[in-house]
Amino acid sequence: MQTPLAEELGLEFPIFAFTHCRDVAAAVSKAGGLGVLGVAGHSAKGLSAELEWIENEIGDKPYGVDLLLPAKFAGSDRGGFDAAQLDERIPKGHVEFLDHLLEEHGVPSLPPDTSLAPEFAVGFEKQREVIELVFEHPIKLIASALGPPPPWMIEMGREKGVKVAALAGTVEHARRHVEAGVDIVVAQGYEAGGHTGTVSTMVLVPEVVDAVSPVPVLAAGGIGNGRQITASLALGAQGVWTGSVWLATEEAETHPVVKQKFLKATSSDTVRSRSLTGKPARQLRSAWTDAWEDPGNPDPLPMPLQPRLVREAQARINRTAHNHPGSEQLANYFVGQIVGSMNHVKSVRTVMEEFAQEYADTMERLDSLADV
Repeated sequence: MQTPLAEELGLEFPIFAFTHCRDVAAAVSKAGGLGVLGVAGHSAKGLSAELEWIENEIGDKPYGVDLLLPAKFAGSDRGGFDAAQLDERIPKGHVEFLDHLLEEHGVPSLPPDTSLAPEFAVGFEKQREVIELVFEHPIKLIASALGPPPPWMIEMGREKGVKVAALAGTVEHARRHVEAGVDIVVAQGYEAGGHTGTVSTMVLVPEVVDAVSPVPVLAAGGIGNGRQITASLALGAQGVWTGSVWLATEEAETHPVVKQKFLKATSSDTVRSRSLTGKPARQLRSAWTDAWEDPGNPDPLPMPLQPRLVREAQARINRTAHNHPGSEQLANYFVGQIVGSMNHVKSVRTVMEEFAQEYADTMERLDSLADV
């Protein structure tokens, strides 16, 4: 399962695994793919420790990082808002609605002095410290989600010999990324978990391949088995960008309640909702998404106001979902339509081995058809 891009990066398999879990990223890299750690929300100090842990685990195997770099967000015309400015812009009605939603489901309050997870910063300059930090580590790839990377980030990549990738949901986005100077375009279809567009993977990938050639393209969205990897390569991609499939692995830090929901879900149990980040992101449908989609309730706020609004609420839900029915009903997470095939908990290595075996079986079957 070799492609020019995989060979250039020293991969056994052209499988790129986006994850927020360092254990998954390391396990994929050790199994011959390339683990990509999502670093949105990490402080510089905390992130350095995470990257050092991965490096100690994988030795000289390659790995990468992914950042949220939206071009447009609330306050983008003035470089972004600080926490106080964000709070000033959150309508009282939204706060009251969220309080009522948690009260309706009986979600317990957080204990006093509970520390919340760091918020993810938006805006190129607000993330410059983190970007400069990751380039101090031996990463092989850095990816930008939601927008083209800034010129100085691409220049850093050139200087350090690091591939710069960007995710695209349309051909227009892909062309914009290439004009900006990226080395790899990730064509992400509608089926994908997290922030995603409205064009299906089967349609988008060949369109992007034709539009940006010879820049290599990775296929993303709805990819969770070897047949889909084979199809992606047949569409012209040089590899696959996977994400959701790793959420149900043994190594994943997915909330146990949410993991069980994933295992029971069908491919119809996800929705694109702005209820967590303020931008359309595919996630598991739950009482949380239903409430935000109700036309009688307030619309989600734009990024980064919505994450600021729901930050404490999500912490309350996640802390108590394992032993509180109301919190369990609200609990959800980003996941793609491939969730319908995520029916068993497996190790990362087992998933990688199954990918390779099914790819080989599919190629053998196609070869037999060619001989008819």
